[in-house]
Amino acid sequence: MSCFGNRPGPDLYENCCNAGNLCKFNGKLDDVVSTPIYVQSVYDAVLFNLQGMKTVQNQMFTPNIPCGHSISRVVDIRCKRFFNPCNVDDPRNLTLDVDTSISGATFLQNKQGHPVEVVGPDGTLSEKILFADTKECDDKCMGTPIFGTQNVSITGNVLVYIDLLLCDRCNNERVFTVCAEVNVATSSRPLVLTNFFEICMPSALDTAFLPRFTEFTNLACETRLATNNCGRDLRVGPEGEVCGNLIIALCVSAEKKVVVPVQLCVLSTGFAEIPTQSNPICTGFPTLFPNRIGEADTLENCGDPCERDPRGQSGNGSGARTSIGEGPDCGCDCDCGCNECTPQRPEPRNRR
Repeated sequence: MSCFGNRPGPDLYENCCNAGNLCKFNGKLDDVVSTPIYVQSVYDAVLFNLQGMKTVQNQMFTPNIPCGHSISRVVDIRCKRFFNPCNVDDPRNLTLDVDTSISGATFLQNKQGHPVEVVGPDGTLSEKILFADTKECDDKCMGTPIFGTQNVSITGNVLVYIDLLLCDRCNNERVFTVCAEVNVATSSRPLVLTNFFEICMPSALDTAFLPRFTEFTNLACETRLATNNCGRDLRVGPEGEVCGNLIIALCVSAEKKVVVPVQLCVLSTGFAEIPTQSNPICTGFPTLFPNRIGEADTLENCGDPCERDPRGQSGNGSGARTSIGEGPDCGCDCDCGCNECTPQRPEPRNRR
């Protein structure tokens, strides 16, 4: 077992891992406390599934099949999005560009006429601030409907893999994989998918924050032979080069949300605890997050108000002196029954 990862098995050459369990609950409700969090609440959302199609003819695949082999059948065919992690602006990256217009409301704009964008849960400027006259629906305690049009422009390339079952002259079979990088659309002529939607926004009256509009999309691709026939759609050249006809389906999921900032009270069992990888040189390490202060922590810091040390000071070690027969001025309420628990309110300085 590796010391630096959560591997699913004892094999040191295993390339996969399991995520750590950062939150635990022992089943005792006494350990559950309420805590406030400042988050965004989803007021309304709509989800769409769009699809486009790209036909490809005479697409060349690499590498060439070995000499003396023929194609028996296609075992599997797969499609994968192309992405260059070293250059996010690579025009070959399969990219979605969403252009959304709103009717019945407007996006707040700055003096240059650009929409005001704010940071969303993804940590980027992915939200726009909505404004609409919601007075008509505010009287009915209902939301105001707004309408929108979205155009999804798809550009870039996909990778197509075909697993071929090859057969040689001795009828020995083997699986051979060929690959091709196929262009779906260019930036000058993108593949555009259009749809319309309706969504509800809350009242903007007497609130500190205006509602916000956010959207995100995801793209998957599927491919097949044009006629689902290996003999018609695949051709092998004299040097073993493979050429084929394909149909590539582009499957898009798009979601629109209207969100509002809120403060919620949630039940929690505490902060997440991450197992550390200890360093034998250092004796201690700093914390990354502040500790949560609860009721037990407050009582521990305040101490027992009924206790006094021989010098007449309170038991919390604060050094606040008390006169004989008077309780310490800790400001705490308790039901221990002693006379010294009654907090003494200090007199104003001008009357001392």
